[in-house]
Amino acid sequence: MKKLILLDGNSIMFRAYYATAYTGNLMKTSDNLYTNAIYGFVNMMNKILTIEGVTHIFVAFDKGKQTFRHQTYKEYKGGRKPMPEEFSMQIPFIKEYLDILNIKRLEADDYEADDLIGTMAKRFAKTFDEIVIISGDKDLLQLVGNNVKVFLNKKGITDLEEYNATNFKDLMGFEAKQLTDYKGLIGDKSDNLPGISGVGDKTAIKLLHEYQTLENIIANADQIKGKLSQTLKEEKEIALRTKMLATLELDAKIDILEEETRLRKPNLMELRNFFEKLEFNSFLKKMSFQSSNEEGIEENVTLDEKKEYYLNDLPQTLTALKDAKKIVIEVELDGENYHKSSIIGIGLIIDQRGFYLDKRYIDNDELKSLLSSDLIIYTVDAKKTYVSLKYLGIDLKHLAFDVVLAAYVVNPSYITSDIKSIIERFMPTKLPYFEEIYGKKTTYVVPDETIVANYVLDKGSLVCNLKEIIDKKLEENHQTALFYDIELPLAKILGLVEINGFKVNEDKLKEVGEYFNASMKKMEKEIFDLVGYSFNVASPKQLGVVLFEDLQLGHGKKNKTGYSTSAEVLEELSKRHPVPRLVLEYRKYAKLYSTYVLGLLAEINQTDGKVHTIFKQSLTQTGRLSSTEPNIQNIPIRTEEGRIIRSMFIPSSDNNYLVSADYSQIELRILASASNCFAMKETFNSDIDLHANTAAKIYNVDLEQVTKEMRRMAKAVNFGIIYGMSDWGLSGELHISQKEASLFSQKYFEVFPEVKPYLDRCVEETKARGYTTTFYNRRRYMPEINSSNAALRKFSERASMNAPIQGTAADIMKIAMIKVQNEFEQGKFNSKIVAQVHDELIIDCPQEELEIVKNLVKKTMETAVDIGVKLDVDVEVGKTWDLK
Repeated sequence: MKKLILLDGNSIMFRAYYATAYTGNLMKTSDNLYTNAIYGFVNMMNKILTIEGVTHIFVAFDKGKQTFRHQTYKEYKGGRKPMPEEFSMQIPFIKEYLDILNIKRLEADDYEADDLIGTMAKRFAKTFDEIVIISGDKDLLQLVGNNVKVFLNKKGITDLEEYNATNFKDLMGFEAKQLTDYKGLIGDKSDNLPGISGVGDKTAIKLLHEYQTLENIIANADQIKGKLSQTLKEEKEIALRTKMLATLELDAKIDILEEETRLRKPNLMELRNFFEKLEFNSFLKKMSFQSSNEEGIEENVTLDEKKEYYLNDLPQTLTALKDAKKIVIEVELDGENYHKSSIIGIGLIIDQRGFYLDKRYIDNDELKSLLSSDLIIYTVDAKKTYVSLKYLGIDLKHLAFDVVLAAYVVNPSYITSDIKSIIERFMPTKLPYFEEIYGKKTTYVVPDETIVANYVLDKGSLVCNLKEIIDKKLEENHQTALFYDIELPLAKILGLVEINGFKVNEDKLKEVGEYFNASMKKMEKEIFDLVGYSFNVASPKQLGVVLFEDLQLGHGKKNKTGYSTSAEVLEELSKRHPVPRLVLEYRKYAKLYSTYVLGLLAEINQTDGKVHTIFKQSLTQTGRLSSTEPNIQNIPIRTEEGRIIRSMFIPSSDNNYLVSADYSQIELRILASASNCFAMKETFNSDIDLHANTAAKIYNVDLEQVTKEMRRMAKAVNFGIIYGMSDWGLSGELHISQKEASLFSQKYFEVFPEVKPYLDRCVEETKARGYTTTFYNRRRYMPEINSSNAALRKFSERASMNAPIQGTAADIMKIAMIKVQNEFEQGKFNSKIVAQVHDELIIDCPQEELEIVKNLVKKTMETAVDIGVKLDVDVEVGKTWDLK
């Protein structure tokens, strides 16, 4: 039996996007590439490819240009909103995905996707036993026939309703061949096609039962009672035109052979890379499970049966360690947070032999002493391994390789915490996924000790082979120094920073929580007084009814759960009524309370009163650090509430102070160096305020005549340039017209003539190479910069201007951290780094070391690197992180 699937690509991807877009919660990668439409489309394709008996498949798209229908009726599909940029940037990826699946796709001039599907259905009606059309567009229902079925999206993207020759009339009330007659009568709002005035669903169906076709209804208008008779005569041309426009073209001039639509196997390596690039980890895991089932991989099989694996043999382990110079260590924990998790066991690879020790055997003084000696250590995740063992009294001296970190340096686009996915980028492996051993989070269970031991030692056994492969790649990319001199030494330092922890004033935090709660209640009371009754302010559904039905503040945009009450909507409504402004205030306090008060309280270690945040070293595309549990990077800086939260962070003792060392305008200094801009370099090297100096030159006034407003505008331009801000973006930032913004930018580039050519070079070099580089050869890959999709291309062009600057700033901060820590260790200071946030280092410093540490840290950071532009570090001291 032969079965052909005809898929309406446009309809499915639109539904995939809007299935989540209406909530405002769009999926995106860590690099801010939106992916919700791609994810939904992949989900839909997974379901389609499991339809029983599918042998052939074809996907049709609109080309996005005007067709013969627009030429006939200029208002055709008029009134539709432009496609959001967040959506349009995803379309090339959807098409790339289909190409990887080896699925035939097509778009053609002058035709819509529906026409291509109609042509295919007619052309192959006798060739296939069954043709299945999948879409969200009811226009395709006119194709339903003896061997043609149409499945329409009912809810979301995977819930489908079947229309076939048997059930069509029961579902629609008329025959499939009458669909265009029906549309001629009632019109089609989605395509902006008018029908006969006053004719609705019931009237149209009744007329079709009696007269069969639109033409016959018009011909018998005199026999139809009431006002409708005259209306039919007056509007018959409108109805006939709508019917014509709704009728699919079944003989489109396209050349498609049956063989081209045959279902083929996908390119699995490309598919894996695609999922990794878009951070679709759930699909990656499904791929692994499927390949494991296909290959019949047994749960306990080791990668190399010739290896010697020893289970809980402490004497053999100690003997092997005494003669060892270099080992692989793999630590297995019962959770992801290594500050809170318990150890299950450790695996050691020594001279190609594997030794697994359960936690019962690790508390051994001789073992701890040997592991804390001058051994060269390779591991999968250096920071996790270092911290986990440090808590057990084991101090690893020489961390010499880290698989996760090295893979990240080679290509930061591949961000995953699963070691199997990382390994498979460099070499084939039958290593199972973590979930295949322990189950998912909801069903997590530690299996038999033998299974765990095999899994841990199999991971460790791969490390040496991986090191050889990845080292070659690092050398090819000129990234050996970036990994071995910056990232790897930093891993241990970050481990120490995490162990040090950042103390929180828990009692004061609880007081702040009460203040935020009281503020929320005050906002609620004011809202209830204005509305006249109480309701759940935190419920968007209830709030929508209050705003748009009771207060009648406009029509509102409706979605599946009610009216949209996004921040953007509330900002606009605030111009008409005080309630939306109060709701925004309420939400601000609610977020601060839930995210920072409750969030911080949950993370405070009750033994030392500190939070031990985890610094993610291999997460961002630019090389910047991020943090989690808790996320201290996102604590607001400039708001009063943010300053209140920062003031909750305090030194570890009454005798200590917090020292903040913050690079001043480091990204602009890097821009001056990278562009070799003489005027900008001279400004920095002469310790002149860049923003004021920029304003003076743009406005052609003396430096002393620069006002605060002039400086503010110059500052916006300076930082806007780094992020590739357009004239349109600048106009919004400065609240001026786009024309004024354009003149402002033009004047700026005249003042700093080397900057524009540098930014243009960044874009052109990225287009040629496919990636950007920092001063220290950190790469950020941007294949989308050559995309035919304008939104995606512009996004990448802006990123290509910023990535070298932001990445270099991250590299400099990492170098500075290493040097500051080395100074502390060599000078045997008691001062400790407790956090790194953006361009700032925070140090917990005893009072007796305060003056020397302030000077030492400032000097070390300012001289950490030489970029030909003076680096400046602002050092402040306080009893809280708010520096008060």
